[in-house]
Amino acid sequence: MEEELHVLAVDDNLIDRKLVERILKISSCKVTTAENGLRALEYLGLGDPQPTDSLSTNSVMKVNLIITDYCMPGMTGFELLKIVKQESSNLKEVPVVILSSENIPTRINKCLASGAQMFMQKPLKLSDVEKLKGHVLNYRS
Repeated sequence: MEEELHVLAVDDNLIDRKLVERILKISSCKVTTAENGLRALEYLGLGDPQPTDSLSTNSVMKVNLIITDYCMPGMTGFELLKIVKQESSNLKEVPVVILSSENIPTRINKCLASGAQMFMQKPLKLSDVEKLKGHVLNYRS
């Protein structure tokens, strides 16, 4: 039996986030969502959680894949990618996929050069997830 893929989906748009979550669940992935880059970092144990925050570092679960929107207020998907891929990060091996509604080649190249596994156009489709799962499972073996 193959290991269930645990995906962290990050998007500031609720509808986009729900869409990604639904497609991933149809593809039998475990999904955790975050509404912005800072929440994603907290979840991953890389942020500065507030002392009163219920997200303690002990609750950090292993994710196998991060899917993040590129354009978000506060912290872009690109900034999140850079933090996850830092040398000091214990998550730098986790594949990061960037989603964007804009097809801007310089942006795509910048993300891929900074360690993104893939760059995909919104909206995410079921066929994209199947392709992704293949990529991630190959990436891990």
